[in-house]
Amino acid sequence: MSALASFPIAQKWPATDPSVIQLYSFPTPNGVKASIALEEMELPYEAHKVTLSDADVKSPEFLSLNPNNKIPAIIDPNGPDGEAIGLFESGAILLYLGEKTGKFIGNSARDKARITQWLMFQMGGLGPMFGQLGFFYKFAGSEIEDPRPRDRYINEAKRLLSVLEGHLEGRDWVAGDYSIADMAIAPWLRALDFYGAKEVLGWEGHKNLVAYLDRFLDRPAVQTGLVTPPRD
Repeated sequence: MSALASFPIAQKWPATDPSVIQLYSFPTPNGVKASIALEEMELPYEAHKVTLSDADVKSPEFLSLNPNNKIPAIIDPNGPDGEAIGLFESGAILLYLGEKTGKFIGNSARDKARITQWLMFQMGGLGPMFGQLGFFYKFAGSEIEDPRPRDRYINEAKRLLSVLEGHLEGRDWVAGDYSIADMAIAPWLRALDFYGAKEVLGWEGHKNLVAYLDRFLDRPAVQTGLVTPPRD
């Protein structure tokens, strides 16, 4: 019997190869963290497109794996102690895959602590704040006449960019060598273009961030991960 048989999500998104990691995702800034990590770590996997529609993320099958109805999520049929494991939350997935492979999480406890610190900076700050910026600057929140919500997230996004810009002075990557922290942070910087917010945030004035994002986007694994699974 396949290790996936006990996971209801596999009924809605059946596996072609149930022996490899199953990725349930969509190419959003959070979603591509997982696909980029899988590509960078050279892990065999199968990607299933889970759209952001209620029919997908609020389906009983998807909720059985992630009750918080957010992508990405994975099933590793070869999890700890040889038992299948399902995981949600992009940061948790990055840590799990890093631990599984021993890649991109540093070579010492000190390295790992530093990398985890910057991963949490993205999870607790950069992602949520940039997401709210997108809502109030580009999407439905932009119709609100009161400027205070929009100004709040513009100012907070500027502050976070300043933190990163200063930290990257003299550095290629945020936590020493290229790591899962970069796989988490850089996709959210890229999202500023989608939100049409680069100009209002003074993006071009951040020379370290501009060079950092260019370095990230030049990586072949990143280029594949950014379009996995395909939108169409």
